[in-house]
Amino acid sequence: MKKDYEKQIQELRKQMTLEEKIGQLQQCGPSLVGAFEVSFEELLDMMFDGRITKEEFERLMGTARQDFHEEDLRAGKVGSYNGIGDAATANRLQKIAVEETRLGIPLLFGYDVIHGFRTVTPIPLAESCAWDPTLWEKTARVAAEEATAAGVHMTFAPMVDVAKDARWGRVSEGAGEDALLNSMYGAAKVKGFQGEDLAKEDSMAACVKHLAAYGAGEAGRDYNRVDLSLQRLWEEYLPPYKACIDAGARAVMPAFNDINGVPCSVNAWLLRDVLRKKWGFDGLVVSDSNAIAECVSHGIAQDKKDAARQAVLAGMDLDMSSNSYSAHLKELIESGEIPESILDEAVEDVLRIKFELGLFEHPYQTNETREQNTMLKLEYRAIALEAAEKSIVLLKNEDHILPLKPGTKLGVFGALAADRGQMTGAWAIGARPEDCISIVDALKTNNVQYQYSADGTDLSKIAAVSDVLIAAVGEMKEESGEAASRADITLKQEDMELVRALKATGKPVVAVLFNGRPLAIPELDRTVPAIVEAWHPGIYAGSAVMHVLFGITNPSGKLTTTFPAAAGQCPMYYAHPNTGRPGGKSKFTSKYLDAPTEPLYPFGYGLSYTDYTYEDLELEKGKDSLLVRVTVRNTGKKAGEEITQCYVQMPCAKRVRPVRELKAFAKTALKPGEARQVVLEIAYDSLGYYDWDMNWVSYEGKLNVFVGGNVRDTLEKELLLR
Repeated sequence: MKKDYEKQIQELRKQMTLEEKIGQLQQCGPSLVGAFEVSFEELLDMMFDGRITKEEFERLMGTARQDFHEEDLRAGKVGSYNGIGDAATANRLQKIAVEETRLGIPLLFGYDVIHGFRTVTPIPLAESCAWDPTLWEKTARVAAEEATAAGVHMTFAPMVDVAKDARWGRVSEGAGEDALLNSMYGAAKVKGFQGEDLAKEDSMAACVKHLAAYGAGEAGRDYNRVDLSLQRLWEEYLPPYKACIDAGARAVMPAFNDINGVPCSVNAWLLRDVLRKKWGFDGLVVSDSNAIAECVSHGIAQDKKDAARQAVLAGMDLDMSSNSYSAHLKELIESGEIPESILDEAVEDVLRIKFELGLFEHPYQTNETREQNTMLKLEYRAIALEAAEKSIVLLKNEDHILPLKPGTKLGVFGALAADRGQMTGAWAIGARPEDCISIVDALKTNNVQYQYSADGTDLSKIAAVSDVLIAAVGEMKEESGEAASRADITLKQEDMELVRALKATGKPVVAVLFNGRPLAIPELDRTVPAIVEAWHPGIYAGSAVMHVLFGITNPSGKLTTTFPAAAGQCPMYYAHPNTGRPGGKSKFTSKYLDAPTEPLYPFGYGLSYTDYTYEDLELEKGKDSLLVRVTVRNTGKKAGEEITQCYVQMPCAKRVRPVRELKAFAKTALKPGEARQVVLEIAYDSLGYYDWDMNWVSYEGKLNVFVGGNVRDTLEKELLLR
């Protein structure tokens, strides 16, 4: 069938005029126009800069209308749209493309479906804490079924940027700091989004982002430079993108950032040598929003014309929103600065994904009835609740304050306990507050005795009639995500003031954190006996939190990102090298004078309402892999799921290696008193690294193997690899 596509692609491309070819490379979004004299982007900047108030912005927006550039579409100047997520609009525009343009080439609709469409599931960072590829695929399938019903053909996800700096806001959109976890997370999402057959009406193309190393921006500042050795790039940052390509992802989005001085949008080494030649990718390459034009600001292009030239030569197929291609490619080709064969390659990539999606045979893949009947199905809601429960991480539980006993009277404090709209987190474009359940909603529905105060009003009065006090604190959803880097990732002052006031009542206090990144919370840790990390859990936030608080659900989540003890420790991550003077008590070691050497909560950490022990660690050399066996025992009184993690260390190599590297994990359900042998397999070809000359070296010598419930608390054994 693919050969048929290729023949049709060639025949169609030969019929196209130069202008029609360039039109296929233009992805535009609807523009907002109305009773204001500046662009929508400038209007946003004016609000964020404080030149106009939020109220004035909303007043002006009330006069706005959307311009879908229909005349450009009729003229063959638009090949795809982004940001359109309703069936009626998609079909209206598709009708113009199919019936009113010369060649009738269907449109491709892209949308940011990051963690759910209407049935919003936990933010990716949260969901990664479930360590559950089956769950990751299920939530992606739900997102695909809903989004395609609304006319979406491609999602700009998954994001698999390894993120080791908690200050970076977009840490919320990926699977944390580890390459293996991001690889497995990304591959599962690709499979879930794309389904078994991309041409089916409920499958959408996955666009993997952001190639490459966007999460390594200097100082955790969004859009910032990335300066990495090639060894680090290949070992720590590129594997997740490669895993998504291997899983069949049909589109890739290059990153905003530069790598070692060359912006990814115009980086021929990255887009042609690595992505196309080395990895064999034959899909669509889509720029990030306005990223081509921003190469002028980077300082690598003289103007948008030069940026367009560099981008298309580097292998960028589709220009999202910058209009660099539409404004300049015709002139560049007619002048001979760009061979038309380069343009043809890009056009063929666009046409290919449209054929693969079945758009030529079935351009109208949905309708308003299907859209209405697909959203928020009961089975989708059940998966959203499951994901929220499995994403929650119990960070602290002194004196077994949790789970709460039935009949416990609660005093609930903090605006986040009742704010439904805040539960979805960043990049939940299709979310509606009325779809969400807050903590207060869940308590009310389940007839739990509680009294609530958003700001601490009547604190003493409420505390006097309560057995346990709940403090819902953390970040608003706008405080994480894109363009939301933070220099100070401690808990807000007003949140800590509330917690201190609750503590002063003498009643037990449970802190429930809603946030999109790891926070530096040493004072909170010292102040309260119990901390529940709920993240931004999606539409079933309140139900999931209530189930954990009362023990209806035994928490099983484990951190996929390190929680620093101080913001100044960032970037802090587990897979660091020792250095010649590892941090310790001695003065002349690698440490800060005013912060501990260890994190507050380590990678892989998470408590349960039961206890697990590890016994009988055994290592066996197989033909192609190392087999790691360990017995995990539930020594407590509740059934639960334990996430067993296996790390290795190469203590003497030709390049210094990390103190730990995650190589395998498994999730095991255990009844009280039950013990099971967990078997983990580590391929020998994963036990290697790049040497100084960028040659892959298989490790030989002593190998230390660590197995346990987090990176810190492990059994250890060594063997000799030859």
